[in-house]
Amino acid sequence: MPVAGPRGFRSRTAALGIKDEADDFVVVLSDVPAVVSAVFTQSRFAGPSVTLSRESAATGRARGVLTVARNANVATGAEGLANAREVRALVADAAGIAPEELLIASTGVIGRQYPMDRIRSGLAELAWPLPEIDAASTARAIMTTDTVPKHVTLKCGNAVISAVAKGVGMIEPNMATLLTYFFTDAELSQPALDRIFRRVVDRTFNALSIDTDTSTSDSAAIFANGLAGPVDEAEFEAVLYEAALRLVRSIASDGEGASKLIEVRVTGARDDAQAKRVGKVVVNSPLVKTAVHGADPNWGRVAMAIGKCEDDLDIDPTKVTIRFGDVETYPAPTTDETLAAATAHLKGDEVVLSVDLAIATGAFTVYGCDLTDGYIRINADYTT
Repeated sequence: MPVAGPRGFRSRTAALGIKDEADDFVVVLSDVPAVVSAVFTQSRFAGPSVTLSRESAATGRARGVLTVARNANVATGAEGLANAREVRALVADAAGIAPEELLIASTGVIGRQYPMDRIRSGLAELAWPLPEIDAASTARAIMTTDTVPKHVTLKCGNAVISAVAKGVGMIEPNMATLLTYFFTDAELSQPALDRIFRRVVDRTFNALSIDTDTSTSDSAAIFANGLAGPVDEAEFEAVLYEAALRLVRSIASDGEGASKLIEVRVTGARDDAQAKRVGKVVVNSPLVKTAVHGADPNWGRVAMAIGKCEDDLDIDPTKVTIRFGDVETYPAPTTDETLAAATAHLKGDEVVLSVDLAIATGAFTVYGCDLTDGYIRINADYTT
């Protein structure tokens, strides 16, 4: 049975005509002020939406977030910043709140100004008040090259966490990733929410990579309005992690042109940071990605990728173990039987590559996808 959304959150989507007739705008608001935590891209080309949202999130309180899809409003200068301020002000005025209480996000093509006449006209026609939050329509409205909407709603005691995300390309997070929002009626202090959210982001969204490219618009935020009362913080973190991980796996599976989800599990590292570094270098290797796509059990490509961690002098190749699924491919001798078993695993929709470094107890799991000709086609034709 579907879980109802969190108390006190409302949403509205609209088609402003930015690129086509699909919904390309959504606003989600809390009936009451909420505590907020957010993390953003570290790109030097971060857009005006990131600039404005950073300022709002820094206060620790907000009422909600609005998103404009199919136009990133990045590298648009003073005009782009002014347009972002105007869009946020128009929505805030209609909602009867201060502009600073709203985060704003924008995603899509870089270097193009908002079509402000269309946006002003569309926002003027929005119906108020907003209905109860609809995670599915919210997720659809923020899509660009996604093929499926990404959303999840889970119970946490008396509270609910509802989350949405978009993104299938230009993903190598360096803070959060793509666009993702979490809405909950749980009651937590802002410092506690911030600590929990950042830990979860580090283990989920920062563990994701599609193509090694960090977006200029990456934004992740969580809003907690407290209407369901207090929750156990450990339980809340566990449920939040589960929601975030489901979104991450959905993003990786829907990576541009992807046919397989890749999960790289690194154990036996000096520390978790080393494990993450090794995992990322494996999942980001074009040769590993193409081998997975072709179901080619070429474990040498995994070994090659690990070898690129040239500053990690404590990695001893004679102690490393590589597995495809449950099949040890190195250092075990290669046989027809092991090759057949590894190939069978690689033919599945979800591929697990395991690396044990045999140094200490550090561990980390990263997520990505295979590399196909579909990725090249999507991105070769993206603006044309």
